[in-house]
Amino acid sequence: MWNHLDVRAYSAYMFAKEKLSKYLMFSFVKFNTSNKNIESFSCPICNYHGPFLNVRRRQEVCPKCSSVERHRLQFLVLQQLSLNYDISQMSILHIAPEPFFKRIFEKKFLQYVATDISRKKNIDCQADLLNLPFKSKIFDCVFASHVLEHIQDDEKAIAEVKRILKPGGMAILPVPIVSKKTIEYPAPNPYESEHVRAPGLDYFDKYRRYFKEVIVFDSKNFPEECQLYIYENRTKYPNKKAPLREPMEGEKHDDFVPVCLA
Repeated sequence: MWNHLDVRAYSAYMFAKEKLSKYLMFSFVKFNTSNKNIESFSCPICNYHGPFLNVRRRQEVCPKCSSVERHRLQFLVLQQLSLNYDISQMSILHIAPEPFFKRIFEKKFLQYVATDISRKKNIDCQADLLNLPFKSKIFDCVFASHVLEHIQDDEKAIAEVKRILKPGGMAILPVPIVSKKTIEYPAPNPYESEHVRAPGLDYFDKYRRYFKEVIVFDSKNFPEECQLYIYENRTKYPNKKAPLREPMEGEKHDDFVPVCLA
């Protein structure tokens, strides 16, 4: 049983840590750019060039647009896909929409629809991914980033995504790859943002049961200067807050974006 006071304190700490103001971010960068030992990167989203910020992880946040590693990788994957698809003529369903990508998708896609299980101001309709209120074969693209690791009956959710996609459509369904192999949890872990599993690369095999083809992009597919790697110590697992996690060697980890073709 999790100690609820511990969970609240931890959540408050993470909230305060992640809500670092842009003013402080730019002050940090301005102060550190005089140090020639600070490594510089290029953000593919906002074209910023300079050091990235260490907020939760090393070299994580672009100080101009606030993108983190997965945002930059997903943006580059979208650019790569736009070479073969005319996304300006496509419809997209954005599940659990991040404001960061909402602005980008609204500009790039012909039709944009946002949905979330919770009632929010930035969505078009409230819906459960296990029972979407849309007709079959209606969307060209579905984007759900870091969503499925929160859903116990994830295969039903994957089947719903497949159902609403047009033939030849695509679903972009990244989850955090934090384990050598997928570990299912008996209950949501409050110390891991209520995740119900620790996905490994084998998690994408579930997608292959529903889609004709699954193409997986990773950090190594794009320029190093964009800083698309996750720097974190995963040798500390298992521990009190994540007792089922397995240790992973090294500090530098690839991130992954699976593109599922219907």
